[in-house]
Amino acid sequence: MRYSESNNDPERQARLIDAAVRAHVDGLAVSAPNPDAIAPAVHRAVDAGIPVVTLDSGVDHFKELGAFTHVGQKEFEAGQGAGTELAAAGATKVLCVIHEQSNIGLEQRCDGAATAFASGVERFQVTGSRDLNATRGELESKLRSDPSIDAVLTLDPDMAIAARDAATRTGSRARIATFDLSADVIKAIEAGQILFAVDQQPYLQGYLSVVFLYLFDTNANTTGGGLPVLTGPGFVTAANAHEVEKLARAGTR
Repeated sequence: MRYSESNNDPERQARLIDAAVRAHVDGLAVSAPNPDAIAPAVHRAVDAGIPVVTLDSGVDHFKELGAFTHVGQKEFEAGQGAGTELAAAGATKVLCVIHEQSNIGLEQRCDGAATAFASGVERFQVTGSRDLNATRGELESKLRSDPSIDAVLTLDPDMAIAARDAATRTGSRARIATFDLSADVIKAIEAGQILFAVDQQPYLQGYLSVVFLYLFDTNANTTGGGLPVLTGPGFVTAANAHEVEKLARAGTR
């Protein structure tokens, strides 16, 4: 099995897909945060007879890309769940932090969260993972300028820690929630610094994608029946964070 990292660069991802086609791989598992950018390369893979499964991002586009199934969560519905949890916790004004431009999954998460609030949620674009200090500074400025924000929903674990630190430094009363897990996020949930994390179970996404491709190649199995295979959303809270932390140390969460 070969793993190639695009570092959130869709043009690089397209080149990596083309390189995999030239290498005559037996199958491709591809995340599709920017499906338009990679569609030509994925179509070339399909035309070459290479089976494709999409995972993580791209649940609404896997069919048009030519993948036989998608493994992941539906981002809008996951956002709805996050919004519902924040509303139940008493939030009234939510900041939804966008850390990567042109990522449709992030926008869908914010769209879903907005359905839980009559006035919606406010989107806030930050620099992102390439400069976490700048991101934290942007969040600090926003929280200082608008003390009515009482919840921050981040869409990435690094953003969650930046938001937690920004809230601490500004004395903001905003509660922090996030999508996706890291060791730091789990510890922060256990410490009561982060309310919850929406877990789409990326280990399971990668595992199932490879299994489905293997079964397609060795046993002509197709999975999903034209529908996505859902791995979330699940919620990691103070009630189950300790168990998830143990599993993360074992390398399966």
